[in-house]
Amino acid sequence: MTQPNISKREGLYDSDFEHDNCGIGFLANIKGNRSHDIVKKALDILVNLEHRGGQGDEPNTGDGAGMLLQLPHRFFKKQERDLDFVIPDEGYYGVGMVFLPRGTKKREECKKAMNKIITEEGQSVLGWRKVPVDDSMLGKAARQAEPAIYQVFIQRSEEISVQEVFERKLYVIRKRAEKEAGAALEEGDSFYFASLSSRTIVYKGMLTTEQVPQFYQDVNDSDFETAVAMVHSRFSTNTFPSWERAHPNRYLIHNGEINTIKGNVNWMHAREAVFRSELFQDDVEKVHPVIDHHGSDSSMFDNTFEFLTLAGRSMPHTAMMMIPEPWQNDPLMNEEKKAFYQFHSCLMEPWDGPTAIAYTDGQKVGACLDRNGLRPARYYVTKDDHILMSSEVGVLDIDPEDVLYKERLHPGHMLLVDMQEGRIVPDEEIKHSIAAEKPYKEWVNEHMADLEDVMESSDVYNTDFGKLPYKQLAFGYTYEELEKMVKPMAVDGVDPVGSMGYDSPLAVLSKKPQLLYNYFKQLFAQVTNPPIDAIREELVTAVGTTIGREGNLLHPEPESARQLFLKTPLLNNEDFAKLRANKKQGFQSVTLPIVFDASKGEKGLKPALDQLFQSADEAVENGAAIIILSDRNVDHDYAPIPALLAVAGLHHHFIRNGTRTRVSLAVESAEPREVHHFAVLLGYGAEAVNPYLVFDSIDGMIRDRLIEGTSYVEAVQKYLKAATKGLMKVLSKMGISTIQSYRGAQTFEAVGIHENVVDQYFTWTPSRIGGVTLEAIAKEVLLRHTRAYTNREGQDATLDAGDDLQWRRNGEPHQYNPHTIHMLQHAARKKDYDLYKKYAKAINEQEKEQTSLRGLLDFATDKATPVSIDEVEPAEEIFKRFRTGAMSFGSISKEAHEALAIAMNRIGGRSNTGEGGEDPDRFKRDVNGDLRRSSIKQVASGRFGVTSHYLVNADEIQIKIAQGAKPGEGGQLPGNKVYPWVAEVRGTTAGVGLISPPPHHDIYSIEDLAELIHDLKNANPSARVSVKLVSGTGVGTIAAGVAKGRADGLVISGYDGGTGAAARTSIKHAGLPWEIGLAETHQTLVLNNLRDRITVETDGKLMTGRDVVMAALLGAEEYAFSTAPLVVLGCVIMRVCHLDTCPVGIATQNPELRKKFMGTPDHVVNFMYFIAEEMREIMASLGFKTVDEMIGRTDLLRQKDAVDNWKANMVDVTNLLHRPRRLDQSKHFARFEQDHMLESSLDYTTLLKAAKRAITHKEAVFGEFAIKNTDRVVGTIVGSEVTKHHGQEGLSDDTIRFTFRGSAGQSFGAFIPKGMTQTLIGDANDYLGKGLSGGKIVAYPPEHSTFAPEESILIGNTTFYGATSGEAYIRGVAGERFCVRNSGAQVVVEGVGDHGCEYMTGGVVVNLGSTGKNFAAGMSGGIAYVLDRDGNFSDCCNRDMVLLEAVEDPKDIKQLKTLIENHVYYTESSLAESILQQWKASVSKFVKVIPKDYKQMIESIEQAKAQGLSEQEAVMTAFNETKTSKARVGGK
Repeated sequence: MTQPNISKREGLYDSDFEHDNCGIGFLANIKGNRSHDIVKKALDILVNLEHRGGQGDEPNTGDGAGMLLQLPHRFFKKQERDLDFVIPDEGYYGVGMVFLPRGTKKREECKKAMNKIITEEGQSVLGWRKVPVDDSMLGKAARQAEPAIYQVFIQRSEEISVQEVFERKLYVIRKRAEKEAGAALEEGDSFYFASLSSRTIVYKGMLTTEQVPQFYQDVNDSDFETAVAMVHSRFSTNTFPSWERAHPNRYLIHNGEINTIKGNVNWMHAREAVFRSELFQDDVEKVHPVIDHHGSDSSMFDNTFEFLTLAGRSMPHTAMMMIPEPWQNDPLMNEEKKAFYQFHSCLMEPWDGPTAIAYTDGQKVGACLDRNGLRPARYYVTKDDHILMSSEVGVLDIDPEDVLYKERLHPGHMLLVDMQEGRIVPDEEIKHSIAAEKPYKEWVNEHMADLEDVMESSDVYNTDFGKLPYKQLAFGYTYEELEKMVKPMAVDGVDPVGSMGYDSPLAVLSKKPQLLYNYFKQLFAQVTNPPIDAIREELVTAVGTTIGREGNLLHPEPESARQLFLKTPLLNNEDFAKLRANKKQGFQSVTLPIVFDASKGEKGLKPALDQLFQSADEAVENGAAIIILSDRNVDHDYAPIPALLAVAGLHHHFIRNGTRTRVSLAVESAEPREVHHFAVLLGYGAEAVNPYLVFDSIDGMIRDRLIEGTSYVEAVQKYLKAATKGLMKVLSKMGISTIQSYRGAQTFEAVGIHENVVDQYFTWTPSRIGGVTLEAIAKEVLLRHTRAYTNREGQDATLDAGDDLQWRRNGEPHQYNPHTIHMLQHAARKKDYDLYKKYAKAINEQEKEQTSLRGLLDFATDKATPVSIDEVEPAEEIFKRFRTGAMSFGSISKEAHEALAIAMNRIGGRSNTGEGGEDPDRFKRDVNGDLRRSSIKQVASGRFGVTSHYLVNADEIQIKIAQGAKPGEGGQLPGNKVYPWVAEVRGTTAGVGLISPPPHHDIYSIEDLAELIHDLKNANPSARVSVKLVSGTGVGTIAAGVAKGRADGLVISGYDGGTGAAARTSIKHAGLPWEIGLAETHQTLVLNNLRDRITVETDGKLMTGRDVVMAALLGAEEYAFSTAPLVVLGCVIMRVCHLDTCPVGIATQNPELRKKFMGTPDHVVNFMYFIAEEMREIMASLGFKTVDEMIGRTDLLRQKDAVDNWKANMVDVTNLLHRPRRLDQSKHFARFEQDHMLESSLDYTTLLKAAKRAITHKEAVFGEFAIKNTDRVVGTIVGSEVTKHHGQEGLSDDTIRFTFRGSAGQSFGAFIPKGMTQTLIGDANDYLGKGLSGGKIVAYPPEHSTFAPEESILIGNTTFYGATSGEAYIRGVAGERFCVRNSGAQVVVEGVGDHGCEYMTGGVVVNLGSTGKNFAAGMSGGIAYVLDRDGNFSDCCNRDMVLLEAVEDPKDIKQLKTLIENHVYYTESSLAESILQQWKASVSKFVKVIPKDYKQMIESIEQAKAQGLSEQEAVMTAFNETKTSKARVGGK
């Protein structure tokens, strides 16, 4: 159902981009005893998850809340007095919870159609019941969309003797009704089954958590009883959530995101054609399509889960198949279970993404977590046979002495409560019983083959050096590509790195023929789901994949495992020959040419595609299991069909015909050679790729001595390794773990392709900027083909130089070229506005050469009434809207960084620290009055230098979710660039490499972002909190979620900006131009009624005042400049920033190179003045007196009628210029401040008063307080006041001692400074101790608890993230990612989950308990002492960067013992006491974990100090000695 007056698509907004995250929970009686008490307590749980839900512009319109319960038989029997029918015995009737149209006529038509279907299916309609509701508390939007809610009662026929069969029949009835009754309704009418079952019922809606029992009166009745209740509080990224999209779904509740949803849906649709079911029999045809394409990713997952379960699998079996553990790289997994997963990988790809689900059929209730543990799921088991699982602890008051034990769902693990057997079935038992049901290992061994074991073929193509240059020309190769892309991959085995962004035209704007891949931009994860680290967390990824014909998903047989395993989908010539020639049964291959007759011109492509599809159909009918699409026979007469077009078109052709699962698609093509090319091919259905011309080119380069010292075989091997690694990086930045689930996932947006082409060949791909037709694509192919095979005089077989990466005369236009750089620098240095205007004209006038989308736009001055420039607000007012981009100290020099800050402070604008921290010395004014302090303090995933002191010295705190150069990726500062002064500011060790994780480990969802916004607002209540996103598909709906998360500001960065180093694959192909992202964001925020509460800023190659006015008209009111100010300061765009060799002293820390820096703050001030003055001139011509007046005024923009570019003239930017709510300008810019609700926090209401004397007079204070899960970020406001009053030094230890009893909410003790001690007697949720800045945290269970703390989870995930100093003692087990990026805190704990001490750079961790997988991944500094009782710790440790040593050094022994003694003192830990009592025996069982580079550096410093050098001198000496060390592991 759609809300009235809100279309599915409007402008750039598309409801398909909507995301949701949430809070989930369930309460169950393990013995299956029903009670109304469970209903009441479940409602309490729901209310205590309110902060995980969302509301839009109306606080009384929720994003969705609801509950799933057992069918309340006693309650329904009680309703008989008001019904005209009798309720049968339990199990002999089903109840449908139906949302119907509000109009009487349509509603009755739906009921009539429903009754007919029920009767036709052999069941009886007992009657209908109108569900009593009270909608008086609903907001306007919720009430407008409110359906009529009825219950239909269906009696089971006598022919059905088993309840499972009845459940299946009810499912068939529902599926028929959805198709037949729902099809006749109009958009905006409801017809939706919240549930239809004889076992369960769902009450949900567009409600807040508190409104559920107020709205649905049934659930308040004392006879409404259940043994299980699942609850869900939804946070949607926009304010158009519908009643249907609320959870629970029919079987499950879901907190997460399915990143591969398009591929999963496509594959599921393809499989339906071969479904045969013994249980459904002929009814199986009635339930197609299984998946409702109008639903959310969660509901589509539920559709599939429901169908597979009803088709015969148990719920845990289905869950194991859809959300498998990371079995491929787990050496500890038993063979039986591994065989289960391997077999099922032949049936279905993983539904990949961060996921916590709970499911029930009314008899059993289960839950499972994704393979990487990216969602919180904690549970208590009580002594009175109840189990409570939720996203948080503390959602229900339970006496500590009543708790039997506390646990969490572990990554990839499962929980099952069998209420019929009255017990909890542990993960190991569930999976063993399911894996043992069939001889899966035997089936796999018998039928699955490995390509490595296939017989070698002699039919291997060798390089034809005579034809090589012609093939290269035909497929668009250039010397630049060979030298700067192919060669680094073949020689160094890495995807090459670049810097300074991308300033060449989009493919659709380029006058040169472009490969089709270049029209597709990679999607990436931001906010609603995290990217993953495919390097440090390799154990959860899988490169290997299988190809071959799929069997019937509903009836797996041994032969279902008849697949061919490939270690990588990218194959060399020898392996591809084996694939083609193999004689194994079931792997017959057919090669089809993908070429067309060049003489037929542009019209020849379409018939050739049609013929290809027909030939492919015939091949499938003749038994082919592998179709090879080959362009090897391209020659003078035949031009290649673009491989991507052939693959994607055939993939979707097969899906439409129901034959896709009968065949695999392999590509043998000269066209692909970059990582992006492979990613797009696989993303659109290719299962294996042989890029043969790359190998021929490598062979040619070796022959021509362009590659030396590397053999052909070695070079090809390195190339494939680099390409595969790069491919995994593309997957991981979308949060996808396996090649198998990425295949066909279509995680791209098409930019500049006509919708007809997209709809036919790239179905369901987002495409909002129209462009080239099929004929235009053919023309580009033919231009390359003609260049290769022409007889024209003057044309030879020499490759073009190439101009994509570097400017070349007469080549592709670049915005920054020697001419524009020279003019800009001289204008700024001389304060010459006339020269600046010449520079601006060179950039702005794009009639002949287009480099940006805005170059296609012009001002509609004929619609405007000009005003005098004297009436336009002065430059000084406009300056307040200017920012410099986030460039860290470390990426650029001290001189450049401070010049930017001084300049922006002089004009009243703002500079940005970037993610490298800031020297506190810059917080005070210089003698001359200048201020070097950056107003905007950035908080990025590495959290370098993010302390309480750093945060309180901000006017704005910016959360960097992504950056334009490499969205979805982290970063790495190699040790040889971590100079001592950089390390000091970042709080790390000189000479030791630093890693910024791809995600913020406290942002895995939209509600997590809302929490971090809240945390940072508490850390500095007077600062604005903004969020930086990168322009990408659906960024508008994410922006709406950010606004609902109460951010004060929002930044939309273009893909083409970015001063940072990144893989060239990312620089060019990830993200979208800022024009698209900004316009989508503005339109979506206005449609959601959220635009007036949040400022919008944009950046990404803003170069002139015209650019800024364009940005304003598209919706931005603040503007950031990065590259241009650097050019003004002397940058000459050498694009070697990542090499520390900058010739002008900007992008370097090298003291000698820094001496060459010639820039001054005055130059930047002059540039900003030029920008403002040009803006004022344009504003006057458009009739605007203030910037606010022109925000979002796209009615004053129009597309240029004609430009000198055959492709650019095809571009359609209509959606870009859409203006919603055009009559009310006040809705188009920020006017109101967000309500951060700080006044209701425990700090404001209670703690500030208790700490007052300590803050003002340094007097010791103590207090004891109750705490609950809704008390979040406790102590942080007090800590900010301490820091404001006492600076970086804080207070004396233990000046403020606060003790709390209960379950602490998220971010307990975040950023607390020295002098604060917070003791928690209870347990805590995620992010405890985040950014600890010198304070002390102690946590232990209540005195009367009877569970063993060292066996029970006490604190949540991602605790002590980014801690910089302080200490903590935790008597109990911590969740996943304990002490991630710790850089200085000393922490003792009694057990940690997976990924402990990940990316740690300093501090000390002592673990006295169990250790999860992947400990110390990316750990480059600090020390961990781990008690290894069983001698298996090394199996749990990622040893890539660390050494494991015995604890033998007296200093180490003393440090370890002191920390354990402190732990006993603060927590009275019996575990620690027993260790100390047997100290001599215990110490020998500890393992010291120390990073290799860190140890080398520390030893070098000590050696230098021993020679009489000071600390500072020793550090510099050691740094210079280790800078070029070949033993370095953390980057060079």
